[in-house]
This record gives sequence, C-alpha cells and structure tokens, in this order.
Amino acid sequence: MAIRIYNTLTKSKQPFDPVVPGKVQIYVCGPTVYDSCHVGHARSVVVFDVVVRYLRAMGYQVTYVRNFTDVDDKIIKRAAEVGMPALELAEKFIDEFHRDMDALNVMRADHEPRVTEHIDDIIAIVQTLIDKNAAYVGDGDVFFAVDAFADYGKLSGRKLEDMIAGSRIEINTSKRNPYDFVLWKAAKPGEPSWESPWGQGRPGWHIECSAMSRRLLGETFDIHGGGKDLIFPHHENEIAQSEAAHGKPFARYWMHNGFVNINNEKMSKSLNNFLMIKDILKAYHPETVRLFLLSNHYRSPIDFADQHLKETEKALDKIYGVIKRLDEEASIVANTDTPSNTSYWQDFCKSMDDDFNTAKGIGILFNLIKETNRLLDEDSGENADTALADLAADLLRIGNILGIMQQSWRDFFDQRTQNQMQDMTISPETIDSLVAERTAARKNKDWKRADEIRDQLQDAGIVLEDKADGTHWKVAT
Repeated sequence: MAIRIYNTLTKSKQPFDPVVPGKVQIYVCGPTVYDSCHVGHARSVVVFDVVVRYLRAMGYQVTYVRNFTDVDDKIIKRAAEVGMPALELAEKFIDEFHRDMDALNVMRADHEPRVTEHIDDIIAIVQTLIDKNAAYVGDGDVFFAVDAFADYGKLSGRKLEDMIAGSRIEINTSKRNPYDFVLWKAAKPGEPSWESPWGQGRPGWHIECSAMSRRLLGETFDIHGGGKDLIFPHHENEIAQSEAAHGKPFARYWMHNGFVNINNEKMSKSLNNFLMIKDILKAYHPETVRLFLLSNHYRSPIDFADQHLKETEKALDKIYGVIKRLDEEASIVANTDTPSNTSYWQDFCKSMDDDFNTAKGIGILFNLIKETNRLLDEDSGENADTALADLAADLLRIGNILGIMQQSWRDFFDQRTQNQMQDMTISPETIDSLVAERTAARKNKDWKRADEIRDQLQDAGIVLEDKADGTHWKVAT
C-alpha cells in the first residue's frame, strides 16, 4: 500500500509522490523562542518526529528542516520585560527547547536554521518580489501585495474579496491593501536590526520560512508541516510570497496537526492554561507524554487531562511489562534486522500508510502485546519461542517508530518506582524490612503476621508479588 497523506491544500488524501523518487524533503515551522515550550509545541514536534522516523524506516532518504524564529516582536517585548538582550533571550529558550525535546525522545532535525543566520537569504527574496512588482516599500517597511498573487487564499479556502469586505483590521496608511503583509520592518530604537537596500531593519515573520526553506530544500519541496493555527495567515502567506518569487509550486503536501485542549478547554492566554513541557515532565514519564500525544490521529484535537495521562501511564506499564516478561520468563532477544513473520508489523505499516494514523497503530501494538502475553502464559516450547522472538522484534520495530521503549525495562520500572515513592510515607528500606519479616513469618507458618504485613503494605500503596525466587514489591498504580 502506498503512503497517502491528507493534503490541506487539496482538502483530500493523496498518494505520496516525492519530487525526487526515494528522497523526501520536509520543512516544519518551529517555535518563536520567547518562552518555554508548551504541550501544543510538543505535539507538533512529536508528530513530525514520527513522520520522519516512519519515512526513514520505509527506506526514504529524508532531509528534515525545523527552524527557530530567534528575532520577532514577541522576543523583543519579552527581552525588554526581563532586561535581557533579545538574542540572548532567544538562545536561552532554544537551549530549553532542546532539553525538553531530547527528554521526549525527539530526534534532532537535520537542519535547525535560525532567522538571524539567513538575513542575506531573506533580503534576496524580498528584492526579487520587489523586482516582480509583488512587493513595495512604504515608510521604510516592505510589504507583499496580496492582489499581485491570484491564488491568494488557496490553502485556507479564504477569498480575498470576502476578507476585505468584512475586514476589521487596523488601518495602516503605508499599505495599499489592508491584507498586504510586511516582509521587512524598518528598525526601531533599541531593536536588533540589519542593513538592507531599504535601510536598517529586520525580517517580517512570514518571509523567514520561505527564505530558509529555499536555501536548504530548494524552491519546491515535498512536505510542509505545522499546527493548524499556522494555516492562516502564516502558511498562506508563505505560499503567496514563495510562488510569486519563483513562479513554481512551493510545497507539494501540507500537513497540519490539530490543537491540544486542556481539560476540554482551548489553550489560551486569557484562560492562563498553557502547560509547559518542563512542568509536565516533573509529573509524568517522558514516554507517557509522548504516547499520549500520539494516541489520537494527528489531525484531530487531543484533550490533555490528568485522567488521560494516568490511563496512558498504565498503558506504558503494560508495554514495559511485556518486555520484562520476554526477558525474564523466555530470555527472548529481539532482532529487528530480520524480516517480520507476523501480521502485526504489516498492519502497523498499513495504519501509518493511511495518513500516519498512530492512533490505529497504537491499537495494533496492544493487540501484539495481548498475543505475546498469551503465548508467554501458555509456555509451549520451541515453536512458541520462535513466535515470541518474531513478536518481540515487531514490538521493538513499532516502538522505534513511535519513539517509545527507548530504555531498558529495569531502568523504566526503577524510575517509575522512584517517582512514585516521592509521594509515599514509607521508605524502600522499611518496605524491604517488612518483606523480610513477612518471609520469615511465612517460613514459620505465622500466617496471621504475614497477612498483617501484607495488609499494612497494601494500605501504604505497596503491592506484593510472591514468586518462586522470593517476594517482590511494587508501588500500586
């Protein structure tokens, strides 16, 4: 089955046909770095991380670009508030973004361009637009003339004449049309600025991505991605200025991930409900957060709530639980280099081929886990071991695409226990002592005392498991 992608530009799923067979070029809009990374940012980054992982697993040679906007009105405003140079503030939050995304097992993009590194590229494309009468200078600013691009609105579905008729935007006397947008901003005192043919200034927001993508991927590339909030005006304007400048299609496929809601409410500054990744990771394992963000189809909204995260936490426990059983009970060593002999990997790939449907793919993963547990329960000899090895390999293949199962089961459960113990009123040393006392009581057939200890630990949130090699304990989930 060929990969099919829902293309925002055509409003339909289309077979994926890259510009150069076997190669894929992807550009995804990264953050404007004036604050910490929130869960909305993380969803976009994780979604496209999985897209890239899957395309590479399917044999494509992928060039992945995700930018940083490191000069912008918001950065300048925030820098002034905290008394820090704007570029220093941007650097601070780029470093923080990397820490957050590294924790979420996000692979670094092949290129992470910054606006300030591509000023010459931006000036060049602005000059091209002026030369083609698609842009003009007004009071030191340079504006793109939207009426010079006949297809303006083709991504968002908006018609320029309807927008103008219902316009409530602030009048700017330098503009010929209220929907003309700025390509280059004249310098203001104290702001970062660069020399240009139109005087000191800095880039507008939209032109940045057109210039950086052209430099790194060419004038036409395969996939452009980002959140749904970027469809208009940012991506609409990128198309207009790029295609007006180059006279050819900009990106062939446009992918947009859905919003993250917080407890069934839209994330917004007015509600003060932005959840920062660095805070979320204090409460939840990074792979819990990642698995949750992939649990809905990327184009659908997803509701971030503690209840949903706790359910995902239990699901991740099941995943690592089966890995533990494969190791401890069957000594299975997975080999992902061998061809798959099960239907699970093929079914997972079918779900991913259908517009990267990770929600369906995760369902297939848990069917695989259910079958693995069934075979482990049966313990039926050599044939079962062969089947288990195939299932284990598929388990890791899927995990590598989703970016989970990236640590050993021992490390995972040790970390989970340590995190859970932070809120406990009983220490691990006390638990071990009580378990040892209970073992002695059972040996002496003092069943009453053994039961008392079990109940005491259960009340403290500790579950005991009696096995052939002794009694093990874990924190109740």
